[in-house]
This record gives sequence, C-alpha cells and structure tokens, in this order.
Amino acid sequence: MINTVRFCILFILLTQAFSVFAGSAKIYVWRNEQGVLVFSDSPQPGAEEVDVKEPNTIKSSIDTSILDIKPKVINNSYQVDIFQPKNNATVRDNTGSVYVSARIKPIFKRGLKIQLYLDNSAYEKPQTHSMFVLRNIDRGEHQIKMSLLDDKGKVIATSSSVTFYMHRTSVNKAN
Repeated sequence: MINTVRFCILFILLTQAFSVFAGSAKIYVWRNEQGVLVFSDSPQPGAEEVDVKEPNTIKSSIDTSILDIKPKVINNSYQVDIFQPKNNATVRDNTGSVYVSARIKPIFKRGLKIQLYLDNSAYEKPQTHSMFVLRNIDRGEHQIKMSLLDDKGKVIATSSSVTFYMHRTSVNKAN
C-alpha cells in the first residue's frame, strides 16, 4: 500500500517536472532490476518513450505599457512627533514617572534609533522604539524632545520641544 502511494506521488511529481521539458526532450521509462519505475531523458535497452502532451502556453504578447513598473522612490524624509505627554500638560504622579511616546513617519525602519532629551540632556541610551518611561522626575517645568538616528548615529529628524509640568505632592513637617 505504501509503495503504491509512493509510486503515485513519484509519478505525479515526475510527470509535472517533465512537462516543463516536453517540447525540448524525450522521456523514457523502464523498470530496473528491483522493479522500480525509472524515468530518464536518455534511452536504455527495453525502455519505452513516454508520450508527453505539450502544455498549454500563451504565445501572444502582452502589452505592458499600461503597467506602472517604475521603481518606487522611498522617501527618507522622516518626521518625529511627540504625542504623550501633550505640550503644556501637567503630569500628576507622586513617584515622578512620565510616559513619553512619539510617532515616526513615514515608518520606523530597522536600524533606526530614538534618543530622548530631557531638559536638553540625553536621557539614557538611544533605543529601537519610540516609547520611554521617565522615572523620579523632579517637580516643576521640563522640556523633552526626541531625535531619530540612522544606523550610523546621524540625526535624521528631530521633534519639536514639548513642555510638561511635573506635579508631586510634598509634605512639610511642622517643627
């Protein structure tokens, strides 16, 4: 049973493979000493030629002048927009945590990195995504901005500065 299935699969595969060469070569089939069917393009004693029908082919030419086959120009004009926190927003968090997110347009490609700046100083190392968490930020006014860096570390886009106000409660102890 298994040998019959293998033979059928082999025959189908070989028939499909040989149909490609039907116009250019002849196919011969015979059984070897073990009784296995052998297909070949070279005749052997006792081999029979296989009648392979010519496959359907389209012989007419196709007008490709209407197709848009010009290569697309990839626009490397990037844009970085910080959307969290909003400009002039007040962030109320007693731990001093601020979540910062940005959008990269047209698309954030592999190899690009983002550098976050807090009060005009680089915040940690550049990273491969546009979401940051600032920790233990002091009370008061702060500015953030982001720069998009290429794979060589060159700045290729910078966001506008965003101002936010950190509000943390404080407890003054009475003496």
